[in-house]
Amino acid sequence: MKDMMDHLIIVPIVLPLISGAAMLLLEERRRSLKGGIGIATTVILLIVSLVLLQQADATAPGSGVRTYQLGNWPAPFGIVLVLDRLSALMLVLTSVLGIASLLYALARWHRAGPRFHTIFQLQLMGLNGAFLTGDLFNLFVFFEVLLAASYGLVLHGDGKARVRAGLAYIAINLTASLLFLVGASLAYGVTGTLNMADLASRVPGLAPAEASLLAAAAAILGTAFLMKAGTWPLNFWLPTTYAAASAPAAAMFAIMSKLGIYVILRLWSLVFGPEAGPLAGFGGEWLLIGGMLTIVFGMAGVLASQSLPRLAGCSVLVSSGTLVAAIGLGNGSVIGSALFYLVSSTLGIAALFLLIELVERLRDPGADVLAVTMEVYGDSDEELEAEIGVAIPATVALLGGSFIACALLLAGLPPLSGFIAKFGMMAAMLKTNGASVPVSAWVLIALLTVSGLATLIAMTRSGITSFWARMSDSVPRVRIIEMAPVVALLLLAFGLTIGGGPAMRYMEATAQALQAPQGYMTGVLSAPKADEGAEEPRP
Repeated sequence: MKDMMDHLIIVPIVLPLISGAAMLLLEERRRSLKGGIGIATTVILLIVSLVLLQQADATAPGSGVRTYQLGNWPAPFGIVLVLDRLSALMLVLTSVLGIASLLYALARWHRAGPRFHTIFQLQLMGLNGAFLTGDLFNLFVFFEVLLAASYGLVLHGDGKARVRAGLAYIAINLTASLLFLVGASLAYGVTGTLNMADLASRVPGLAPAEASLLAAAAAILGTAFLMKAGTWPLNFWLPTTYAAASAPAAAMFAIMSKLGIYVILRLWSLVFGPEAGPLAGFGGEWLLIGGMLTIVFGMAGVLASQSLPRLAGCSVLVSSGTLVAAIGLGNGSVIGSALFYLVSSTLGIAALFLLIELVERLRDPGADVLAVTMEVYGDSDEELEAEIGVAIPATVALLGGSFIACALLLAGLPPLSGFIAKFGMMAAMLKTNGASVPVSAWVLIALLTVSGLATLIAMTRSGITSFWARMSDSVPRVRIIEMAPVVALLLLAFGLTIGGGPAMRYMEATAQALQAPQGYMTGVLSAPKADEGAEEPRP
């Protein structure tokens, strides 16, 4: 049993790979069977991820990590998968979004193009591998796997807008991949390793000239990751691409932007932590400034958006900017609340992307004009008064309630988890143990407040246009399999509110471990080989 549990770490990578390869052997018309295999795979992934989360949480903060050595080659010579609280959290979040998106796609989107289920499983494999890998080379490999799959997902379906946005998306990600290769090559040339733990252990002993080269490598790598995270000014592609993608693809892309955040947080806290000597905290100011500018850009986009898909895409920018700025502050308490915000905002944005397609079925082409003036359609006050007291159809009520929940979640208003996350970040920034609060903290607090207000205004305006000013009296057809994922994601966000105490303690323990990278380095570099572990169990 213990040996089986030790192999669980590699399951989130191997299982979707096997599932996707198996579905390639099935004829394209057997979509129902493929859908069943896909759902079964993602459910198993969620179960495995929850077990791994429990195992990671059982480890005391700073006491080490769990590793899996492929081929029984120890680090830094072999490929090592690393499980800690942060990677386990991202695995669970990926599995949750995978189930929700795939369920939604089974209603009709999986029939819109070939090989959808195989591409979807490869996307999951790439994401899980990127969260678990312990070295930059394999991070690049998994990056390319998930990017190749995302190219298929963003082009899934038809339409000129989707193709145009997809080509721009491919071009920007090829550029990011090139920067990734250049930065990783430079880092290897300076330090002689790509294992992240080994890299962190060698940074304090670098000569000044080598430290300068490593700083240049980190800047190049950071540019690639910030492009993926949607940080200003490298985020012009994101709202258009996310708005043009199909609903299930856009919901999965909500976690892809967080992959860039994950890598930045992992590398910045590990390689440029307090023990990095002259390079300690390298780039923190730029992360803070870039994050705040991204919030401003996203906030302007939210207010200027004339369509729900673009509003959701700009909301991704606000979320990414908030997280990048929180990392740049370098405050462990702020990072703990930021991780809570990461989960909350990702659930809310994914639910909104799935909900938008259903809400737009309510809208009539003349609804936007009706929001300005209703006289052009011949509606009199008597006709409007006749509608007062008419019961709202259950479908419309459910869509409206879900839309309100998304608005509250993304704006950071009670009673949902977005409020707890923003309040936690603000409280941590104001807690200085008697010292004066930095100006940057006040600016970030103001931006968090104003961005929430902007989101509320934009969502309210869109809600009025979509629900209040709609012309059609017919009720759109919404299938249970389409509505259930939206409701489930929102219920998870509500559950995050109810269980805010335990969830926040987990996030704070994660932040503490990130602030003490020695435990990660020791756990990876000192992990015994499998045959050694059989003779002498690891303490």
